[in-house]
Amino acid sequence: MGKIVYSALQPSGQLTIGNYLGSIKNFKSLQDQYDCFFNVADLHSITVPQEPKLLRERTLDLMAIFLASGLEPDKSTLFVQSHVPQHAELSWVLSCMSYMGQLSRMTQFKEKSQKSEENLNAGLFTYPVLMAADILLYQTDLVPVGVDQKQHLELARDLAERFNNRYSETFVVPEGIIGKETGKIMSLKNLEKKMSKSDEDVNSFILLLDDEENIKRKIRKSVTDSLGNFDYNDEQKGLKNLINMYIAFSGKTSDEIVAKYKTENYSVFKEDLGQLIADSLKPLRDNYKEFISDKAYLEKVMKEGADKASYYATKTLRKVYKKVGFLPR
Repeated sequence: MGKIVYSALQPSGQLTIGNYLGSIKNFKSLQDQYDCFFNVADLHSITVPQEPKLLRERTLDLMAIFLASGLEPDKSTLFVQSHVPQHAELSWVLSCMSYMGQLSRMTQFKEKSQKSEENLNAGLFTYPVLMAADILLYQTDLVPVGVDQKQHLELARDLAERFNNRYSETFVVPEGIIGKETGKIMSLKNLEKKMSKSDEDVNSFILLLDDEENIKRKIRKSVTDSLGNFDYNDEQKGLKNLINMYIAFSGKTSDEIVAKYKTENYSVFKEDLGQLIADSLKPLRDNYKEFISDKAYLEKVMKEGADKASYYATKTLRKVYKKVGFLPR
């Protein structure tokens, strides 16, 4: 095998274009360069209560989106996390080498625990260890990471080195791949918040599967400013947010976009941006409808992916169990 890439997404409902630009859009190019493992992280999703029927539907939905975005089972290993129990098994071993202090300093734990004090479960505290197990299980070389995931990658690296130092070389110490910087995609209505599907205002986010009219309407209603100058700067946060979207979907630079629309009204730019996003996502939406209607094919992809992932996971876990001192079956 060549260099191995691992990444996963939680099946936590419909994805926004922020989720898409931050991860799935980049997966397709990665599968042409590396041996990739991409999964639906359903084990991670239950740190908050889930409706079982809905979780099953969302898991299938996300697998269909993987396929619709151009991921190919012949090139990438596509699977559901809970179908490979070695993830949870390795997580237990690594949790016995993780320090409470380090886990309590995880930024996302601190943020989530403040939001949901009534649901402060142990899984929320230890899920970075499961994330480390996910990565280390496949002897991963490279992990695509955003700014908010760097801390979790550092934990995976620490645990790999800690295990290797204690028991001898076992795990590859993974490196991060920082994606092409297009700027964080913020809410269309509140520029202090990241775009999120959990926002109460449905006009503040664009879903990956929104139809053309909805996309264009939401862009038209998005917050800009009253200055009327078409520039890319931090004073004009609303306009900058929209330009970041244009950059991400067109591949053009901010300078090129500013030059093109310098003498135009914001409304002209918004119309073009809405159309650009709708046109860019149309193939994915069409493909999604095809894949989600073929449950037998989705199940075949998931089974074959889980079988392949299990093969590599078992190799790693056998090594780990032997070094820790567990008797073989």
